Amino acid sequence: MKVLIIFATIEGQTGKIVRFLADEIRAAGHEVELVDAADKTVPVSFDGVDKVILAASVHERRHPKPFEVFLAAQQEQLEALETLLISVSLMAAFPDTLDEAQEFVTEMKMRTGFTPGSEALVAGAVRTGSYDYFASQVLRHVVLKGHEYDLGQGDHEFTEWEGLKGTLSEFMGVPVS
Repeated sequence: MKVLIIFATIEGQTGKIVRFLADEIRAAGHEVELVDAADKTVPVSFDGVDKVILAASVHERRHPKPFEVFLAAQQEQLEALETLLISVSLMAAFPDTLDEAQEFVTEMKMRTGFTPGSEALVAGAVRTGSYDYFASQVLRHVVLKGHEYDLGQGDHEFTEWEGLKGTLSEFMGVPVS
């Protein structure tokens, strides 16, 4: 089986997630190709592809523009294949903000016209060194407000790796390591 992973990452957590997925797919004996949607010089071919994983982080309520442009431009090819969208956001880290995390996906589908076959909301990470003053204030007073995490604690991954492995196994239709 050949799996194509199209991704867009801003702070690096989505990149870490897709590398994890690629390693799991390879360990299960399948072929995988990774394509960064921000790299406009990479030709994307769907020849021989059985499944597509689409993974992108959310910042300021949106997935990266190059990722959304890719989905809109490749809608016909994507709809012909089995697809899994992995939307990575901090809102997916907390039960009380899951509805908002789902809104990001709904808004993306409205902008692109593309509806994936499967969707997964995956919790991202806090990367304290990559935020300017404004971004850190939004994180502290909006995104993390009322949750038991203080930015003063430093970087933190909220990603649930075992849950992600289960999502991948379900999508692939076979167990992964």
